Amino acid sequence: MTSPAGAEPVEPSIEHLVAETLGPDVERELVGLLPILEQDLAAIDLRLHQVLGSRYAQLTEAARYACSMGGKRVRPLLMAAAYRALGADSPQPIVSLAAAFQLIHTATLVHDDVIDHADTRRGRPSMPRAYGVPLSIVSGDYLFVRAFELAAEYPKSIILRCGESCADLVEGEVLQESARFDLSGGRAHYFRVVERKTAAIIAAALASCAEIREVAPPQIDALAGYGRSLGIAFQIRDDLLDVLGDSDLLGKPLFGDFREGNPTLLTLEAYGRLEGRRQGEFEELFQLRRKRTRHLLRLKELVELSGAPGAVAEEARTWAEQARAALEPLPPGPFRRLLEQLAVAAADRRF
Repeated sequence: MTSPAGAEPVEPSIEHLVAETLGPDVERELVGLLPILEQDLAAIDLRLHQVLGSRYAQLTEAARYACSMGGKRVRPLLMAAAYRALGADSPQPIVSLAAAFQLIHTATLVHDDVIDHADTRRGRPSMPRAYGVPLSIVSGDYLFVRAFELAAEYPKSIILRCGESCADLVEGEVLQESARFDLSGGRAHYFRVVERKTAAIIAAALASCAEIREVAPPQIDALAGYGRSLGIAFQIRDDLLDVLGDSDLLGKPLFGDFREGNPTLLTLEAYGRLEGRRQGEFEELFQLRRKRTRHLLRLKELVELSGAPGAVAEEARTWAEQARAALEPLPPGPFRRLLEQLAVAAADRRF
């Protein structure tokens, strides 16, 4: 199979990501950190690509394609910043671990695109579209295997934490699947899904960095709490952007959760606020297995009429503030400041 067009996109620089995510004022404030973190990310990327090679060229190509769409490198950035916030002057002890967690994240994206029948990711053909479903599933499995090959460089406690976060991901997917097109599960079910699918892996990655740094338990717990709250804030914002965002910035079509019947916090909040015929219409449209464009636009209109977006945006900010506050046990410094700013940005990002 030939490589899809644009298989090797140029990742945006960390300066661009920070400016777009945190704003130019914060970028100027933290400008001295960015070259350091750029080098850290380059080392992590290099380690990741060192383990992608297979004896079968097609599998190697597919794995590299998947990793080229792995996102904005937020998890490696968080891990590098957290490790340096604990006083480290080199990322080398966590390079393989950060690569492992990025591979786990990428593998889940591949499998998500298979489950969701996604055609695009980040403006390019998704893995199932580019390589077909069978090779996509196998490639995701391959990335998991390579991730644990990297994790094997670390103590048993780190490996177990990686494994538990992967189990959480699987449980989260099962929980999400069990509630498709169903609005009765409510907030409790939503947060069980988010904690497992999004928050757990970030918490595990950052707690592992703290353990490798051999800091006191309160600092390990602090970074785990930060990662959990940050992950929840990030996902709530993701739910908002799926309905009210810019598809060009997101690199994927809007309304994915409506199409797939995933009851997000935004959907649940809107449904709870609507009354009478509007609530009934919302439920009927949400439960349609095949939605046309007019159905999706009407769902968006009802969401806006409910007043839910403002409340959900504020809830994302509350979780972001909880993440920021969790960092109190860490020593003050520029890298802790960056982590705090990334938490705030998670609740207000545009992509």
